[in-house]
Amino acid sequence: MSSRKLSSRRHFLAATAAIAAAPYFFTAAHIKADDKPAASDRLTVGFIGMGMQSRGHLQWALNHPQTEVVAICDVHDLRMQDAVDKATKHNAEKNKSGSATPVAAYRDFRKLLERDDIDAVVISTPDHWHAIPAILAARSKKHIYCEKPLSLTIAESRAMVTAARENKVVFQTGSQQRTEFGGHFRKAVEYIRSGRIGKVKTVRIGVGAAAKPCDLPEEPTPAGVDWDMWNGPSPARGFNQILCPLDIHRHFPAFRNYKEYAGGMLADMGAHHFDIAQWALNKDDTGPVEIHPPEQGDTGLRFVYADGVEMFHGGPSGCTFEGTEGTIYVDRKGIESTPASILETPLEASDFHLPDIGSSHRQNWLDCIRTGEKPVADVEIGARTAQVCQLANIGYWLRRPLKWNPKLEEFVDDAEANQLRSRENRAPWNNI
Repeated sequence: MSSRKLSSRRHFLAATAAIAAAPYFFTAAHIKADDKPAASDRLTVGFIGMGMQSRGHLQWALNHPQTEVVAICDVHDLRMQDAVDKATKHNAEKNKSGSATPVAAYRDFRKLLERDDIDAVVISTPDHWHAIPAILAARSKKHIYCEKPLSLTIAESRAMVTAARENKVVFQTGSQQRTEFGGHFRKAVEYIRSGRIGKVKTVRIGVGAAAKPCDLPEEPTPAGVDWDMWNGPSPARGFNQILCPLDIHRHFPAFRNYKEYAGGMLADMGAHHFDIAQWALNKDDTGPVEIHPPEQGDTGLRFVYADGVEMFHGGPSGCTFEGTEGTIYVDRKGIESTPASILETPLEASDFHLPDIGSSHRQNWLDCIRTGEKPVADVEIGARTAQVCQLANIGYWLRRPLKWNPKLEEFVDDAEANQLRSRENRAPWNNI
């Protein structure tokens, strides 16, 4: 590690040490203009992938007084250059000098990761491009914020955890429901784990269908798009703008529907809602032991946990927890209970309370980089939630009951199912 990188990290830790003792977390709103840290005191950040979700992350990092965006990577030149232009302009304004911190542009994320003056990366690529950049970023000692679902396969998620742990980096999964959306999900977890609905019997997760093979027709590859790099470790196929929009889009592309690139809508919102279920059931470090898919249809799959709790794929949007003494339903729009008195009665000091970490998921990541603590959606948590989605997909693909060992992360006496825990990546991405 270069002396410049060590100095940058020391400056960041020193600049934020005093803030750690404050009763609230540092945000742009809490720091006055004349308290703005010097550029050398900021955490340098690189962005890998510049789709719709990443543009929100970029705006946050540009406006945050403790971060400096120095590099952008995307295989789509228009989106990459748009992000570089925005970052360059903001850096000039942030430095109040008219001179901007140079913002480098890359098509190949490996070039970004080679730089020893970058402290952290934000990965917001299509799902099939989460694991390899994250593993290589960890090996280069860069802290990581990676969008959900964490991985495409079960084997990838475990490799991501291993890389993060071996290299002692802070790794936040983009499971924003753990901190944001009005605190509804945190409230649900606290009430459920305090026993307010009695013993939980069933959970219903209302999200979309499993992934299917990609059957989109081939279109001419537009100029300014490195389509081979977009495919990356996935099988080679022709360009289609449904997978990779032509412009700076204002929607979430439908690559999420196809198993070569993602886990279907089951994993897209499922990575959020199954995550809340795992959290509420206090199973962040484990998973179900049985998977029972329906004979047909794209909903109704049933998980069984070791303690007998059953979780269904299907139901109203969001999460429904049914216990022996009542029900709690929670979604992004709010939280409600049956009977209503469950949520009307405040929790007592002796009840279960989550740690107060503020209401910003990205801020929690920065705070943990400073303290060395695990973030609220640590890589292990993200891996286990991704695995729930992957187990559901495998269940729908095979259409038969499966037994799962969450400790060993393998199916019991089922060679065919175990083969689906991973896939053979396309060269040269098959030897990371």
